[in-house]
This record gives sequence, C-alpha cells and structure tokens, in this order.
Amino acid sequence: MSAFAAAMPTAMGGAAMHEEATDAQLVTRAKEGDAAAFSSLILRHQRIVYNLAFRFMRNATQAEDMAQEAFLKAFRLLEGFRGDSSFSTWLYRVTCSVCLTELDRRKRRGEVDLQPIHDRAETIRSSHGDADEAELIRRCVTKLPEKYAQVLTLYYLQEIPYEDLAKIMGAPQGTLKTWMHRARNCLREIVEKELGEGRRHA
Repeated sequence: MSAFAAAMPTAMGGAAMHEEATDAQLVTRAKEGDAAAFSSLILRHQRIVYNLAFRFMRNATQAEDMAQEAFLKAFRLLEGFRGDSSFSTWLYRVTCSVCLTELDRRKRRGEVDLQPIHDRAETIRSSHGDADEAELIRRCVTKLPEKYAQVLTLYYLQEIPYEDLAKIMGAPQGTLKTWMHRARNCLREIVEKELGEGRRHA
C-alpha cells in the first residue's frame, strides 16, 4: 500500500495535521485546494479500498493498481461529490466502478474467465454440463432488473460480503437480503423458462 500511496499526486507529508477532521471536513478542504486534506482521506481509507479491490482482482499487485486508480478517479470526481451519501460509501462505489470496468475490459480481451453464479443453498443445474450451465445462468442474469443483477453478481461472482455490498450500493443489509431473495427467485424462474423453451426446441 505504501507504494501506491506514495504515487498519489498529493502532499502526503502534511496529512497528519488533518487527523482529527471528519471526512466531510476533509472533503471540503480538498475541494478548496488543500492537497494534504485529500492525502488524509487516502490514508484513512486506503486499506478498505485495497481490500475491496482485492476481492475483485484476486491479486495483490492488481489490487494496488486498482486502489490507486480508484483514488485518482475520486480525486478527479471530488468536485461533483455533493454529500448525498457518506464519503466512504461514495468511495466504495468509485472503487467498484473502477474494478468492474477493468474486469470488463479483460473479459473482452479474453483474459478473465467468468465463473457460474451459484445459489449456495440451492445450486441451479442443467443437464447440459458445467460450461453450458455457466453460460445459461450468465444470460439469465442479464434479464434481471439492474439492482438484482448487480447484487447477485457482486455477491456470488465477486464474493463481496453484505457489509461491503451495503456500502457499494448505498442500501441497508436488510434491504440487500430482501433483494437477494427476490433476485434468486426471479433467476430461478428465468432459468426454468429458458430450460423449458430449450427442451421444446430440442
């Protein structure tokens, strides 16, 4: 983490003077041009950002790169942050966006293999084998409402726990669990419909 922190375009040496300030106060100062204030935000949140990036990338070096990119993007977008959510929630979303964008880029280049999304309590299986099952479920997930598709993808494919999901999506854990329950039911119905149509056309 020290390597990427040192690479940030901010005055890390002056960050200690802001230790007692709240995130909101630091954001205000950073918007006014106080580089040390943004450095303090980096120091305060760098480990949690790195941990989130690692959940996506599964590689320490790549996680460092994505954490650095997340802070760089946050720095560029900071002027547009209005405080509708906490800074940490907003930063989680920025990190999530950076990582998903990179993974999508790698998938298009064929560098990342998608894994099937499994319901841990009840795995949905087809008679077409694991490869076809994975493709079937991925296709069905795209037919879900956006928030359901996102929560399923982040929880199962990226293995993001509810605590982190709540920060990324800006929703209470109880709400997320309700979405998850509905998403699984919807996905099961879509998969069964797809399988039924497949058998009719076989």
